[in-house]
Amino acid sequence: MTDKELQEAIEHHNAVQQRREMWEALERDRAMPAEEILGQLSNLLGEDINRMHTVWRDLPLDVRRRLTHALSDLAGADFAMDFSAVFRIALHDEDADIRRAAVTGLREIEDVRLIPKLVELLRSDPAIEVRAAAADALAEYVLLGELQKIRRAPFEQAVIALRECYGDAGEKLEVQRCAIAALGYTGEFGVPELIASAYAHTDENMRASALLAMGRSADTRWSEIVRRELENPSPILRLEATRACGELQLREATAEIINLTEDTNTHIRAAALWSLGQIGGSRARRVLERFTTDEDEALRAAADAALAELEFLHGDLDSFFGPPEEFDGETEDIWHVMTWTPPDDPVDSVDLGWPEDNDQTNENP
Repeated sequence: MTDKELQEAIEHHNAVQQRREMWEALERDRAMPAEEILGQLSNLLGEDINRMHTVWRDLPLDVRRRLTHALSDLAGADFAMDFSAVFRIALHDEDADIRRAAVTGLREIEDVRLIPKLVELLRSDPAIEVRAAAADALAEYVLLGELQKIRRAPFEQAVIALRECYGDAGEKLEVQRCAIAALGYTGEFGVPELIASAYAHTDENMRASALLAMGRSADTRWSEIVRRELENPSPILRLEATRACGELQLREATAEIINLTEDTNTHIRAAALWSLGQIGGSRARRVLERFTTDEDEALRAAADAALAELEFLHGDLDSFFGPPEEFDGETEDIWHVMTWTPPDDPVDSVDLGWPEDNDQTNENP
């Protein structure tokens, strides 16, 4: 046996042992499996899905909650992990927190078969937090539809449900905010007018969601508004305006964004660094390079990430266009599909479970 074969045999043995321990914890002990063996719940198929469905009903509430949250965290940290089978089961749990966590856990799934379930949750789930999560989840499919990466019918289904939600006078403001933010990715179905109405709302948080939608729109009609809001006394409005400038890649807002890297609010400072990475240019690069040695560890990390984004989106612009002192107005980049989410953002994005409908796929129409 070669060293490679020996190593593979050892890994297989360990996996089998961990799998046994995992099922024993769930089925025999009705307990949370050890964190290091939770990966055995990834990519469940066939009989194992039925097995999990059976054991789920008998698990105590606190175990179901802890398990769903733990798997959701693992799925967010490692894209190779696929706990979708477990999350699909959890979507039907009687506990709202578990349903919401299941939605979060499935946020990386891009499957149009999710859309009908998302719409169902948005329209009829009794919990506000689950309806809000469903609205957030639909945002991904609005974007995919706008990019023509899914068929027209599921795209329209998502947009129509979100429009209905936003226009429902009986719906909670938190859910309506998520709906208008999700709609931001499309310019169809009268969405620009809806964004304008949200921006005119008396509620500050709704106006913040409107700014988020403006940034997602890739529509420079909102440029003047988002630049003006960079000076708003409200931190949440300043934050969303800062992010929107980055998503719209407003080169003309570079000076204001640089000023916001010294804002008193740490989240806004981080957002400003991210936006500079999206906007690009020699001034942006110099500021980001300066922040890579900042005493604040979080800001150093934000600057490093923003520099990586700048290089990815814009390349080595200094060498391409010449010395910075001669060229500080590089050509605009066509990329506009990446987003950044600040910590504790009230309108984050999400995804979730699906019915058995194999007629629709993620393939181009």
